[in-house]
Amino acid sequence: MSSAGAGEHTLIEDDRAFAELLERLSDQDRYAIDTEFHRERTYFPRVALVQIADEHGVALVDALSVDLEPFGSILDGGAVAVMHAARQDLEVLERSTGTVPARMLDTQIAAGFLGYTSPSLSTLLERELNVRALKADRLTDWLQRPLKPAQLEYASGDVAHLLELHDVLWDRLVDRGRDQWVLDACEEIRTESRGPRDPDEAWRRIKELRHLRGAGLAVAQAVAAWREQRAIETDQTPRFVLSDLGVVSVASAAPSTIEELRSLRGVDGRSLRSGMGEDLLKVVAAAAGRRPQRAPAPPVPELPTELRPAVPLVSAWVSQRARDLELETSVLATRADLEDLLRGVPGARLTQGWRADLVGEPIRRLLAGEAALAFEIGQGLVLEDR
Repeated sequence: MSSAGAGEHTLIEDDRAFAELLERLSDQDRYAIDTEFHRERTYFPRVALVQIADEHGVALVDALSVDLEPFGSILDGGAVAVMHAARQDLEVLERSTGTVPARMLDTQIAAGFLGYTSPSLSTLLERELNVRALKADRLTDWLQRPLKPAQLEYASGDVAHLLELHDVLWDRLVDRGRDQWVLDACEEIRTESRGPRDPDEAWRRIKELRHLRGAGLAVAQAVAAWREQRAIETDQTPRFVLSDLGVVSVASAAPSTIEELRSLRGVDGRSLRSGMGEDLLKVVAAAAGRRPQRAPAPPVPELPTELRPAVPLVSAWVSQRARDLELETSVLATRADLEDLLRGVPGARLTQGWRADLVGEPIRRLLAGEAALAFEIGQGLVLEDR
């Protein structure tokens, strides 16, 4: 068994060398890409390294020394970007280059259409290519310079075999007629909305606020929104601006002085520096006496009472359908997808494309009385015409 990190790689640490790499990539019809980043103390991911592989080899781009923005021309081009578990990497790329790949194939998603359940890259490399991935130090500081040889070796392994893995998976997908399904699923990820969260919705993520009512909840909503906006503006995690406990304490006590604010649990010196304490008191004062502001819920139809017993039954059938098709169940349909379909939500995922053919239309026929579910030993739940 070979090692995923074995092989040559080039470290790129200046804009001139990066421009030469981009010139090379402009002639490629595909490339593999991965990123290393940190966001433990920042609101936005801070990219440290970008790994790129094409037919010529692996290049490791030091994002602390190189301006990544020109890479946007490659991402916007016609070449396919091969990635693994791409969601966070897409956010990193959009943040650092202003765009995401115009064409993208995620090997984790692709593997889900071949029966894998959210597989790691190391799992796929071992099972599909007989390649053993190097073990990662999860505490590696990718922002520290110089990068150690072991870090570079591990980073190169993330892309060194990704194009070969793509070929193996893609051939099997084409043989099973699932290539377009994968492209559709990857497009869903590629076109997702990314970026800062809505500050007015920030309070919903703090479960300790659920018991508040009236003026207390109004203050909590205002403080949570202030915290989120401050985090965005200063590129800090919201909890570094003010802890969740601090939000709850401020909402419950509604302090009017710095001394009162300082005495609250969850409020420390970080929350009071550079005029932040005064700003926070202004937010509390402005929210005092208000009624809680709740964003209007989207117009989602209620699930009819008579259909509620159908949810677990249909879920069981979908799970079996996924096993029979050798698909990851969540790729085929989530519980939320099923409930959206039963509620009649416009544009529900199960009313479109291949999902409609595999499960959406059969469920519609079941609800319309045109089909019925029966249990047969050896086959499980069977959808039959009535």
